[in-house]
Amino acid sequence: MSQAVLDGIRDLLPTLRERADEAERLRVVPEASIKEIAETGFFKLLQPARYGGMEASPLDFYEAVRLIASACGSTGWVSSVVGVHPWQVALFDDEAQQAVWGADPNTRLSSSYAPTGKAVITEGGFLLSGKWSFSSGCDHCSWVLLGGLVFNEENQVVDFRTFMVPREKYQIVDVWNVVGLRGTGSNDIVVEETFIPEAFTLSMGETGQCRGPGQAVNTSDLYKLPFHSIFTTTICTPIIGMAHGAYAEHVDMQRSRVRAAYLGEKASLDPFAAVRIARASSDIDAAWALTMNNIREEMSLVARGEQIPLGLRLKVRRDQVLGTQRAIDAIDALFEASGGRALAEGTYLQRAWRDAHAGRVHAANDPERALQMFGAHEFGHKVDPGMY
Repeated sequence: MSQAVLDGIRDLLPTLRERADEAERLRVVPEASIKEIAETGFFKLLQPARYGGMEASPLDFYEAVRLIASACGSTGWVSSVVGVHPWQVALFDDEAQQAVWGADPNTRLSSSYAPTGKAVITEGGFLLSGKWSFSSGCDHCSWVLLGGLVFNEENQVVDFRTFMVPREKYQIVDVWNVVGLRGTGSNDIVVEETFIPEAFTLSMGETGQCRGPGQAVNTSDLYKLPFHSIFTTTICTPIIGMAHGAYAEHVDMQRSRVRAAYLGEKASLDPFAAVRIARASSDIDAAWALTMNNIREEMSLVARGEQIPLGLRLKVRRDQVLGTQRAIDAIDALFEASGGRALAEGTYLQRAWRDAHAGRVHAANDPERALQMFGAHEFGHKVDPGMY
């Protein structure tokens, strides 16, 4: 089943690439692209079988994201972050799952997890309010997942939760005027004080321990993987996909490029050009191989009924942030070696260069914090597993 999705995505790649300029102009992925990606079954890869999903391997999901991003960075980014949300919804109480997918299993959700909203405990749930930024793909979704700090009656923070909010209870504010990932439509979400039942919330402390009430009905090993492994890889993968796309275009351009400044020398005969693509391709391959191997190792442990050690979870984060950096370094090297033609509007290279650097500023791609945690754990210091 997953193979059919991957085949469908591969068939779409030329069309997605052709629409990349349109996505930038609209500042949102074209509706036609979302519709065609949905028709492949992509958005159901990580959705529970109970609600028409495939419960597929996350490795297949990431491979599909990598392919999409190799054609259009913005489309890959939106596909990744929207496509991963069914995995988290599966951890919610079944009442919430029913509300999202009961009437329409094709329902999609966007998100903004930074806890910039405030939730106050009240009878049966919480009163949520606030403004959240960077909700990629929100125009294509009818629910949103929002991070919020929970306050008690004494105005003390007692929890950090994800709140599931239907479209009629939030406003989308169009603020997305940026130079990279311009087609993602990552606009602001505003919620005036509204009641959210407890069943429509999920404690991040609980997900940090690989637990959630939805596991009572969704028993697949898929939903026992660490939240932060799944979600940070979701942010890294499109950037590695952009590097694959940039590499393909660079090699194609250099095969036919003649360097006027070097007396008509063919760029493909330049030995230094050959060395550059060797280094770039190795960085891209290393980024992908390490990232996928770590997820594969976590899956193997879960399949054997074993607990995923903290050291492996931190290794996932180590290789995820370094995978992002390797991919960006490769894109930078390829862009710098591509000549003036790479500057033209419409080329994949200049867009990948902008999109990858835009993706780098996401909190999940902050290397120092993740690397410090890994190193501290290696030295035997205590590390809070709740956030990894």
